[in-house]
Amino acid sequence: MALRHMTAGDSHGPGLLGILEGMPAGLAITEELLLPELQRRQAGTGSGGRMKIERDRARILAGLHAGRTSGAPLGLLIENLDFANWQNHQPPEYTVPRPGHADLAGAVKYGLDQTRPISERASARETAMRVAIGTVARLLLAQAGIGIYSRVVMLGGIPAQGRPAEELLDEAELRRIHSACEESPVRVDDAAAEAAMQAAIDNARESGDSLGGSVELFACNPPIGLGTHVAWDRRLDTRLAAALMSVPAVKAVEIGIGSDVGVRPGSLVHDQVDADNPAHGARSSNRAGGIEGGMTNGMPVWLRVHLKPVATLQKTLHSVDLQSGESRRARYQRSDVCIVPRACSVLEAELALVLADALLEMFGQDRLDLLLERLAAHRGRSLVEHVRHV
Repeated sequence: MALRHMTAGDSHGPGLLGILEGMPAGLAITEELLLPELQRRQAGTGSGGRMKIERDRARILAGLHAGRTSGAPLGLLIENLDFANWQNHQPPEYTVPRPGHADLAGAVKYGLDQTRPISERASARETAMRVAIGTVARLLLAQAGIGIYSRVVMLGGIPAQGRPAEELLDEAELRRIHSACEESPVRVDDAAAEAAMQAAIDNARESGDSLGGSVELFACNPPIGLGTHVAWDRRLDTRLAAALMSVPAVKAVEIGIGSDVGVRPGSLVHDQVDADNPAHGARSSNRAGGIEGGMTNGMPVWLRVHLKPVATLQKTLHSVDLQSGESRRARYQRSDVCIVPRACSVLEAELALVLADALLEMFGQDRLDLLLERLAAHRGRSLVEHVRHV
C-alpha cells in the first residue's frame, strides 16, 4: 500500500483529524482547493438540521512546503461547529440502541451500558474528513489525467433515466452528465425523476421515514494495469469493494454490470477487443467496468453502489433498554431523511483514494514529476509495444 490514511474524532467532539501518508512531493494543495468537495458533501435534498450548522473547512496543519507536498504526512483538521452547542447542556445517556446502527453490537463488544460512545464514532460525520483526504487524492489523479464523476441512478425505488453506464465510453459525455447532476438537488440528469424523488423525500419526512438509493461512480482515462492479479488483497476490485463498503449506509457494491453477469450469456458479458479503437482501451463496450483480473484495462472504471435508508427514524423502531433489558422504542435524534445525493462526494473520495494508491504503487511515489514522466511513457506505448517492452 503506497497511501495510508487515518481519521479520528467524534460526531459532536471538537473536530475531526486526518492523516494522509504517502503523497509524492510536489503536488500543489491549498485549503481552498479542498473546500468545494466539502461543500458538495453538505448539499442536497434530504439533509437534516446538522448541515445548517456546520461550515466544513479543512485546515492543513502539516505536510506542505511553500504550498506543495513535501513527502511528509499531511495533517488535516475540520472543526465541528456544533461542538459549542453541546457544551451548553449535558447530553442524556442513550441506553436504547437504534436498529440499523452500530449501537447494539458496539455496546456489547466494548461492554458499555449506553450507546453514545459508539454512535459518536460510528456517525457518518466522520466522512467529512474522508472527503478532505480523498480530495487530495483527486488532485493527484487530475495531474495524471484521471477524472472522477458520479450520478444518482435510483432513489427511494425511483429510477433515473439515462444512457446505460456500460455504453458511456467518452469522458466528455460523462463530464456533461456529471455537470448536469451537479445542478440537481438529488444529483440526477432527469427532470421527471428529479421531481418524483424530491416528492418521495418530502413524503418520507412527513411520515417520519427515510429513503435509500443507488449511485454510479466513474473514473475516466486510467492507465492499463493499475492493481494486479497476483495476490487477492492487491486486486483493484478487492480494494475498491472494501473501500466503498466501509462508507456508512453502503450495503452493496457492483463493478461493471455487476449482478447481471449471472443472467447474461458470456457473449453479452465480456468486452470484445477492438484493435481499431485504441483510444478506448481497445474495447467496444465496458461491461467489465474497466477492470479485468483485478487490474484496469484502460476503459473507464465504473461501479454501482447501493445505500440503505438512514437508520435514525422519527417513526421509531422497537429495541431494548441495555440497562433494564426491557422492550423500548429507540430514541429519535436529529438526522437526514436521505443521504444518497450527499453520499456522491464521499464515494468519489473513496474511489479517488484507491486509484491514487494504485497509481503510486505502479509509477512511484517520492516525486510527482518522476511519477508523471513514467506515466507518460506508459501511456505513449501501444498495446504491442507494451508487450515487446517487457
